[in-house]
Amino acid sequence: MTEAKKESSRLMSLDVFRGITIALMIIVNTPGNREAYPLLDHAEWNGLTFADLVFPFFLFIVGVSIVFSLSKRLAEGRTEGLTARIFKRALIIYAFGMVLNAIPNWHPSTIRILGVLQRIALCYMLGSFLYIKTSLKTMIGVAAGALVAYWLAMTYIPVPGYGAGILTKDASLASWLDRLVLGPHTYRQGVYDPEGILSTVPSLATTLMGVFAGLWLKAQRGPLAKVKGLLAAGLLSLAAGWLWGQSFPVNKALWTSSYVLVTGGLALWLLAACYWLVEIKNVRAWGRPFEVFGLNGIAAYMLPIFLLKFLVLYTVPVAGAAEPEQLRIIICNAVFGGWLAPMNASALFAVSYALLWMGFFWLLYRRKVFFKI
Repeated sequence: MTEAKKESSRLMSLDVFRGITIALMIIVNTPGNREAYPLLDHAEWNGLTFADLVFPFFLFIVGVSIVFSLSKRLAEGRTEGLTARIFKRALIIYAFGMVLNAIPNWHPSTIRILGVLQRIALCYMLGSFLYIKTSLKTMIGVAAGALVAYWLAMTYIPVPGYGAGILTKDASLASWLDRLVLGPHTYRQGVYDPEGILSTVPSLATTLMGVFAGLWLKAQRGPLAKVKGLLAAGLLSLAAGWLWGQSFPVNKALWTSSYVLVTGGLALWLLAACYWLVEIKNVRAWGRPFEVFGLNGIAAYMLPIFLLKFLVLYTVPVAGAAEPEQLRIIICNAVFGGWLAPMNASALFAVSYALLWMGFFWLLYRRKVFFKI
């Protein structure tokens, strides 16, 4: 826990972007009942919803943050111990992910090894090492190579018992590798893991897209030129992703190359919008509620999930029901169910949950209390 310090290198628009992503994550993760608007639920397989934007936006933001957090040290030559510091931070984030996975699936034989924070940790570590050790040209080559190599592998390497290029939940190369290596340590002991082994390769490209955006914003050019560059790059990325998606479908669970380009393009556009409003137009009041999330990113990610797990796992007997009901659903029905349709009640519960946490982090923000790792 640290006191806030004003740093000239801090990009408030990035904190706002991070806060928007966290707010969307909370809303997506916390439906009040078993109903949800389709756009707030993950696509069943191929396709894209608002829910499918959260994770790639996090990785993109990690990439931008790498540039803004490490560039000053590199410019001043303060690199001693930097590698160890990056590795330590990645290890802590990975451990946080394992802690979340251990509730309630704590048994060593089935605990999920990978996950959202674990992937963030790996991409942060690899992206940081590439940034401090290699050139921009090398990073571009790594990002492009990761997308092309992943596409070739998923399309042309045959899967035992299925063949090549079958991109279903059980027959894809990524799913087969997860079952082979992870076994019961996959997501809910399923036939694949949405944050699996092979799909981590293209997710690194998502992080590197953020690094490229960070380098663009740090360069010596006019603010409007920066916005125009982000918008143009976003358009090209979206177009390329859409075209690639005709043969290699946009798919979050497989983290397809087309998914990387489409979500990366949208991230570039949202960053450009935040930068234009906050840094250029100095219109900041609208972003302050999101900034309170963004400045306490790791805590704002973990604490709502901890409480949500309690609301889901704690069940209460209900008169006339065959089985006890989740506390989450009981609260939603009691507060919103009497006057709203189930889907609207579910959505309003999720928004209310996000606002409650926003209030909590606003108090921390007012006291200049931020949790750092």
